[in-house]
Amino acid sequence: MYLKQIEQLVVLQKVDDEIVLLQDELKRAPQQITELEKRRQDIEDSAEIVRDKLKYLNDQQKRLDSEIESDSVRLKKSKSKMMQVGNQKEYHAMMREMDNLEKQNRGREEEKITVSEELSRQNGELAEIDGQAKELDSELSIARQSLDDRLKQAEARLGELKLRRSEAGQAVPKPILQRYEFIRSRLKNPVIVPVNAGICSGCHIAIPPQAFIELQKGIQILSCPNCQRLIYWSQHIESEATANEDGAEATAE
Repeated sequence: MYLKQIEQLVVLQKVDDEIVLLQDELKRAPQQITELEKRRQDIEDSAEIVRDKLKYLNDQQKRLDSEIESDSVRLKKSKSKMMQVGNQKEYHAMMREMDNLEKQNRGREEEKITVSEELSRQNGELAEIDGQAKELDSELSIARQSLDDRLKQAEARLGELKLRRSEAGQAVPKPILQRYEFIRSRLKNPVIVPVNAGICSGCHIAIPPQAFIELQKGIQILSCPNCQRLIYWSQHIESEATANEDGAEATAE
């Protein structure tokens, strides 16, 4: 009876271990989407900054074109009036005005070249950002589909585990199951652990010799005096490693 109860508690523990892992995965899985969405927003913010720069540069280019055109018209008018100048003073004044207009337009043409180069550079940067955005959109789409599939599988597996947990719990006497649940509510997994060579594998502290003797008798389920976890002698239940080794040897034979 003791060994049967221990075996069912170990089964219950394995089920709970897997449930905890699945629940952690269900919590962590959406974080990948959140991180990708944050990266996507960062890219969009960068693109918006570049678009603002492009708007400013385009406005600058339009202003320069307008000013160049306006001064070019003035320059043509001044040249046409040259023939109507009546004295040297007016002639020199008009020449100075024309020189100033030409000088200003040369400066504007040089500024236009600088603006044009910067426009080209910013357009290239925006194209690169747009490429990154498309790649990330594709990655997000795949990640969302993958997340949906993983969540469905995890939920389905959780349903199976909860059924197995209920079945395993029914095979354990109610007082012992209550002890198990009480400890589980206060300690992190695992709740029931083997004792090897007098050492509790839950807290890695030696249990008192008399308690170890009682444990080896296999009469009643005991708790570790240090961590309060349920304990059993490791030799009462074959470990998975040993079972796997035996299975491998049988296969080899």
